Amino acid sequence: MTKIYNKTDLLDVVNEDKVPPNCDLTLQIKVTFAKDGVSKGIWKVDEKFINGNGVAMGGFIASAADIMMAYAITSKLKDNQTFASIDLHTSYHRPVSVGTVEVEAKVGRLGKKVAYLVAELFQNEKKVSDVVSSVMILEER
Repeated sequence: MTKIYNKTDLLDVVNEDKVPPNCDLTLQIKVTFAKDGVSKGIWKVDEKFINGNGVAMGGFIASAADIMMAYAITSKLKDNQTFASIDLHTSYHRPVSVGTVEVEAKVGRLGKKVAYLVAELFQNEKKVSDVVSSVMILEER
């Protein structure tokens, strides 16, 4: 059975080095910081993420940003709230190759029902992608 992570569980991944959700493990992303609407992490890009052109597939890049944005929004929510992505736009500036990618996500605006987030991804100190997302804020039952 798949574990459902609540706010505390996700923040424990960062603050207490607990086991992250399967998507984090699959993508090989390590969240290093999540507080006050900001999250940071490192994505380990290896051969499994590389397409036939020799660069990381764009969907993996968007996924890395989406994961980090989840931690950013989680750090701003109330204990009885969760979220679901409703929109995701990715702009690519340069190709990603095997190595590490730094990912930083921020909550740009937090409304009662919708939040807007941004993420930036860097490899070798050069920006490779910008990602913006909207998430719906949900009350847990």
